Amino acid sequence: MLKSQEVVPAPRSAPVVRSLDDPSLYFNRELSWLEFNDRVLEEATDPHNPLLERFKFTSIYGTNLDEFFMIRVAAIKQQIAAQVHRRSEDGRLPAEQLVGISDRLRRSLDRQMSHLRDELWPALEKHGVRLKQVDDLDQPQQAHLERVFDDRVFPVLTPLAVDSGHPFPYISNLSLSLAVELEEVTPDGVKFHFARVKIPQSLPRFVPVDSVPEGERWYVLLEDLIAHHLDALFPGMEIRDSYCFRVTRDADLDLQEDEADDLLRMIESELQRRRFGEPVRLEVERGMPEYMRDWLLEALELSEIDCYEIDGILDLKDLMSIVALPDYEQLHDAPFTPAIPKRLVGVIDMFAAMREGDILLHHPYESFDPVVQFVQQAAKDPQVLAIKATLYRTSGKPSPIVAALLEAAENEKQVAVLIELKARFDEENNIEWARKLERAGVHVVYGFAGIKTHAKAALVIREEVDGIRRYMHFGTGNYNEKTAKLYTDLSLFTTRPELGADVTQLFNALTGFSKVTDYEALLVAPVNLRRELLALIERETEHAAAGRPAGIRAKLNAITDEEIVRGLYRASQARVAVDLLVRGMCILRPGIDGVSESIRVRSIVGRFLEHSRIFVFENGGDREVYIGSADWMGRNLDRRVETVIPVLDPLVAQTIVGEILEVLLGDNTKSRELQRDGSYRRIRPEKDAMPVEAQRIFLTQAASH
Repeated sequence: MLKSQEVVPAPRSAPVVRSLDDPSLYFNRELSWLEFNDRVLEEATDPHNPLLERFKFTSIYGTNLDEFFMIRVAAIKQQIAAQVHRRSEDGRLPAEQLVGISDRLRRSLDRQMSHLRDELWPALEKHGVRLKQVDDLDQPQQAHLERVFDDRVFPVLTPLAVDSGHPFPYISNLSLSLAVELEEVTPDGVKFHFARVKIPQSLPRFVPVDSVPEGERWYVLLEDLIAHHLDALFPGMEIRDSYCFRVTRDADLDLQEDEADDLLRMIESELQRRRFGEPVRLEVERGMPEYMRDWLLEALELSEIDCYEIDGILDLKDLMSIVALPDYEQLHDAPFTPAIPKRLVGVIDMFAAMREGDILLHHPYESFDPVVQFVQQAAKDPQVLAIKATLYRTSGKPSPIVAALLEAAENEKQVAVLIELKARFDEENNIEWARKLERAGVHVVYGFAGIKTHAKAALVIREEVDGIRRYMHFGTGNYNEKTAKLYTDLSLFTTRPELGADVTQLFNALTGFSKVTDYEALLVAPVNLRRELLALIERETEHAAAGRPAGIRAKLNAITDEEIVRGLYRASQARVAVDLLVRGMCILRPGIDGVSESIRVRSIVGRFLEHSRIFVFENGGDREVYIGSADWMGRNLDRRVETVIPVLDPLVAQTIVGEILEVLLGDNTKSRELQRDGSYRRIRPEKDAMPVEAQRIFLTQAASH
């Protein structure tokens, strides 16, 4: 009981407790993806980047959008067609998401096209590369192009009429076409006709112009050349007008798990059907008359919201042919040669090097060659009994990794390879490799219909004097020596027995009927990864509540899983410092009072695609470091086979944290910070502070090896 002389302090107002299920705490994943693509576009507009690299980013922006519509928008439209009323993380119905995408994207498209037209092309003209209209050329130049049309273009074209006797033609996915309006004078009066002319993808999009000033390159667009000679395709007709258009279709594979008795044949069948997916987007040249646009929309069974008017070039992937022009090295990033780490310089025996301790490679700054060397040595070594590997995306012909596996089979090693046939847009390539490997005697597993195998692991089993030893490689990226020069990834070589036992279990589960219910050291989706990640986040929350050192630092491609985000919110409420580097989508909303005040989210978009995944938990002062293949997305945690590997070597762990992650978190040049409203703010050096560009620092360090 209180004594009369005691002063009772006035109660403080209790903080507002918000449900972590509140939709206002989350960003829409589709709009977050558009924000990511805008960061790509920002690189195209950045005058600090070399000119042809800016063209490259412009092209990447366009090809990213193509895939976004083929997969993400297609999925939303399927939900609408199926009358699915499930709301997104931020509480939007599927139809509302389409409206949000449309509104957001149109502003970006206008910015992209105006910059390409008003900034990039004029800048390139100063270097003698000009994009011209056929009508702007002199007579000799036009005469030369007419011969090009007659000899090379005209024979390839197939004009398709549209009338009562000619139904609207099938428009293939991402193909460019001309919609042509024709006028015919008949005894009964004037008749109007429509026709479609497909721009052949087998011909160069940028057609060189002859007789130009010395040291210059002039081009006209193939569609402009065809439009200029339409009278040759429709003799006896009056060409009233023509406009470019492009159709995007649903390109996701529809795989039914109960049909998976022959996964390879099923995927081959679905690849044929992909060409005939439902239309999801119509792009039209600005100025196309409304009646022509409406005619196309009606024929394609699309709505006005699905139509995007483009004030410039349609299909920007072809800008890559301009990017690849020879003799313009000064307009590109300076070339570099990936370094060989000092520990591996001159090393012939990778197995001996691995026995000395764990080895870390940081790609593309450090060469992918040791990974290839590891598999090649295993293929030749008479003491190697077996090789097992997962292949998600490999390079095209020739793939040195696949060649080594074929050689291993020829050398009578036991070789087992899981090839993920469902790796999106690499399906045909993977089917071809699977058949070649099978013919060589490799045990090929195709994965499962309802789940993708995205893990990056290779296991070599070698008989040695003291018994069997397992040699392992784990990666955050694919076994692809070409993308290893473009993507930032980590490779870990190890012989640690605790990891060897787990990875053996993993391959048994992939190739056989082994039902693994847990792993000792590895975090593997869909078995224990979600559970263990949530436990690691909760452990940091408990450490903070008890006053012990706590903190979470993570680098990954995307965060879209609500359960993980709720765990991070609870950690932040306990005052855990959470630093996240998220390249792409992020539904987590930072900086909300009482929910996410201690969470900071940044994104780096630069010369190389940030692709590595790193997870660091302070754990009360006993820090734990992981690398792996998984993002914090529902698909990675529940519908894919993924591996996240504990980094058990203290020196390797310190390298990852101190020499890689902290440099990335300190970037004040290519880094953007996520704001409470979903926008990103470009981070700039403070006054008198040194600029820090992480990728440039890594390049400089690699050059000094």
